[in-house]
Amino acid sequence: MSTFPNAFQHWVDLKGKWNSDYFKNPNPITLELACGKAEYTIALAQEYPNRNFIGVDLKGARLWRGAKTALEQNLNNTAFLRTPIERIDEFFSIGEVAEMWIPFPDPFPRKGKAKKRLTSPRFLNLYRAILRRGGLIHLKTDDEGLFNYTLETLKSENCCTRQIIPDLYGLPEPDVLLITQTAYERKHLQSGKKIKYLCFSLG
Repeated sequence: MSTFPNAFQHWVDLKGKWNSDYFKNPNPITLELACGKAEYTIALAQEYPNRNFIGVDLKGARLWRGAKTALEQNLNNTAFLRTPIERIDEFFSIGEVAEMWIPFPDPFPRKGKAKKRLTSPRFLNLYRAILRRGGLIHLKTDDEGLFNYTLETLKSENCCTRQIIPDLYGLPEPDVLLITQTAYERKHLQSGKKIKYLCFSLG
C-alpha cells in the first residue's frame, strides 16, 4: 500500500492541508471511520464527485482493498489513512471535516470495554476537535446494545439526534445511500439481523 498515491500509513503531514495539498480543491471532506474495505468511501465518492472522502482504518489489508478500488475507478476525490481512530485529531485540524460515517464498528459489548466504542464520550470529544459545527455523523449497526448505548450517550452529551431508524430495511423506500452495504452488513442481513441507523450532530 505504500506505493499507492492515495494511501497514507501511520503518519502524514496534512493536518489542516488536506484540501490545499492533497485534494487541491476546497470541497468538503467526509470521513469513513473504521472503514474496512471502504465500501462507503467508494460509494459516496462515486455519488458526490464534488466532495472529498477519506477512509480511515488501522488494518492495512482491508484498507488496501479500498485504496486499490479507488485507483482502479479513477476516484480522485478519495484518500485512505491507516491509523487508530484514537489518533484522528492528530491528522485533521479544527473544523476541517464536514461529515462522518461509522458503518458497523466493533460494538465492544462488555461493559468494561465501553470506552472503546466509537460513539463513547471519549470519541465524541475527539470528533468535536475536527468536525465543523453542525456536521453530521452517521452510524449504522446491527447491534442493539451499541444502538441503545449511543442514544443514551448522545442524550447525556447534549448532542442533537437528527434521525433514528431501528429497522432500516423495514422502510418502504430507504435512501439509496443508507442501503449501501458493507461486507459486514451483508453477513448480518443473511443471518436475519435488523440494521439500525442513527444520524446526529455534536451540537
